[in-house]
Amino acid sequence: MTHLLQRQIRSLLPLAVGGRGLEMRDSAGRTYLDASGGAAVSCLGHAHPAVIAALHAQLDQIAYAHTSFFTTEVAERLADRLIADAPGDLDHVYLISGGSEAIETALKMARQYFVEQGQPQRRHLIARRQSYHGNTLGALAVGGNEGRKRQFEPLLIKTHHIDPCFAYHFQQRDESDETYAARAAQALENQILALGKDTVIAFVAETVVGATAGAVPPVADYLKRVREICDRYGVLLILDEVMCGMGRTGRLHACEEDGVVPDLLVIAKGLGGGYQPIGAVLLRAHIFNAFRDGSGVFQHGHTYMGHPMAAAAALAVQEVIRRDGLLANVVAMGGLLDRRLKERLADHAQVGDIRGRGLFRAVELVADRATKAPFDPDRKLHARIRSEAMARGLMVYPMGGTIDGIHGDHVLLAPPFIVEPRHIETIVDRLGDAIDAALAS
Repeated sequence: MTHLLQRQIRSLLPLAVGGRGLEMRDSAGRTYLDASGGAAVSCLGHAHPAVIAALHAQLDQIAYAHTSFFTTEVAERLADRLIADAPGDLDHVYLISGGSEAIETALKMARQYFVEQGQPQRRHLIARRQSYHGNTLGALAVGGNEGRKRQFEPLLIKTHHIDPCFAYHFQQRDESDETYAARAAQALENQILALGKDTVIAFVAETVVGATAGAVPPVADYLKRVREICDRYGVLLILDEVMCGMGRTGRLHACEEDGVVPDLLVIAKGLGGGYQPIGAVLLRAHIFNAFRDGSGVFQHGHTYMGHPMAAAAALAVQEVIRRDGLLANVVAMGGLLDRRLKERLADHAQVGDIRGRGLFRAVELVADRATKAPFDPDRKLHARIRSEAMARGLMVYPMGGTIDGIHGDHVLLAPPFIVEPRHIETIVDRLGDAIDAALAS
């Protein structure tokens, strides 16, 4: 028996006792190749010596200082590092403890910005269906994962959702990428006009959609069109890169590949690589200036924000990524992973799509390739694949509800940035076997 309330109450989880590099080990001596970085978190793998050393050094200096009384050198250094690497005029950082907190923070920043600007009538938030932005009530409300939201709906603030830019399911057969991108972006403008062009606070979107739909990248110039629409109506653009950011797609920030700078950029997961809980919001100069020149405060805060140990871990992770040229490895190994997945699975009768960027890839399963019809959700194919993968010593991140929150199954892959070709071969072989075994059961 356990006194821990686990995510799955009836599941008996193995006991993790160690990890190094891409492998984790349980108390029975079994090893597992971590092909998902947990939940796209462990970008440097496990027990990286440089990060462990940084944490020891910080612990010897100072472990905690409340940010209403002090700043710390390590938090200041991390902020300097993040802004030096940030696109456009993102020039300030707010450090908190994870992705959901970061989204909540960004939503409050966006609302307070308009209050400071004398536009308190702006009250609406627009996001996309089949998105995921976190599990706190505000983040859950703006997210589009219906399965997670349903029972908590009475507690959630009202938000508005448009269709995602999801080519596999929404692009028409005779539609070019450019035409589809224009149509998908137009849905945002239509929603702004329907709500009232001076009443919308922000549009919130994952640059590359993560867990809910499975590594779905934007098509053609979709994000540039979104940026233009937001600018046209004075709406803030909040990009959620909690899962897809900090190098996961081969760029430090996924939006760099699309040539877009958001007003608020939300990061977490790979920021600290799992060594400490940390997230952050990067904000552009005009937002910071509105706070500075208006009330002089940002009315928000958490006990553990700017935590020195978390900042030390994140700074060490980011320094290792730069020192070891790991973004280049993400691009190279991401290309290899894509090729090997397609070689093994592209002709599979139940594989509908293989997609993603860098080391952020997904395989979507279908009952019928011609119609893209999903499997019966009662079959819980994604859960079977996870079990079969674990039995083969492979950690992957499968999800159900890919299409509409109920129907559809996919498997997300997000191996650490230190992955090597031999690991890629093992990942693809074990995943292929797990899929076949799950389909046969």
